Amino acid sequence: MKKLLSILFIFALTVTFAACGSSDGSEATDESADNTLIMATNAEFPPYEYHENDAEGNDQVVGIDAEIAQAIADKLGMELKIEDMEFDSIIASVQSGKADFGMAGMTVTEERKESVSFTTSYAKGVQVVIVPEGSAITSVDDLTAKDANYSIGVQTSTTGDLYATWDLEDEGLATVERYSKGADAINALLNGKIDCVIIDNEPAKAFVAAKDGLRILDTSYADEDYAICIAKDNTELLDQVNTALKELIADGTVQSIIDKYIPAK
Repeated sequence: MKKLLSILFIFALTVTFAACGSSDGSEATDESADNTLIMATNAEFPPYEYHENDAEGNDQVVGIDAEIAQAIADKLGMELKIEDMEFDSIIASVQSGKADFGMAGMTVTEERKESVSFTTSYAKGVQVVIVPEGSAITSVDDLTAKDANYSIGVQTSTTGDLYATWDLEDEGLATVERYSKGADAINALLNGKIDCVIIDNEPAKAFVAAKDGLRILDTSYADEDYAICIAKDNTELLDQVNTALKELIADGTVQSIIDKYIPAK
């Protein structure tokens, strides 16, 4: 009987210690998760976010947004984790809580404000039109000319997509061809599948510099403000990020990051 009681006592202690060990491990994991900011992005938008290998050859997401996000995380005393995904998945990831915020050269629009909240703007964007050399499209006005019927390439769910849809496709002036990556739209343009591409000015300059036979129209298509999107019900994080972002703008950190990637001419 004593032997049986001893066995039961040892078993009870073992279960208790195991439970304690499991609890400690879970708490450590939870604490780690609580101290990590997850940023949703689409790393196909240089110089705001793109892939690059570090000195050890490890792939990482770099660019203006990545560095500003890291500076914000540092201000908040948190770790930063960047999740690369399709652009049109970013807002859904933020809404569902899979990501804490979205940052991908994202323009503030009334439509997007119905789904998420936005921080203070940290950069200005300009939408431009890329055409082949010798194109019949010589100005932005040609896209809205009477009887215009161009095929326009855009990256899905970007503001280039939104503007082309609202201003041109919905008015019967163009057909919009949507691609998951800006580079795919450029390749379609080079192969003669579309007439032009509407995209942000900075990646546009990178694409044109890398590919012969393309040029950017002199007049811009639209000017816009870039900001960080956060779930509407996460007002605490919105306030924290806004406070940190405003401090980084005020002390010149944001501008120095932008200047690093887009040197003043």
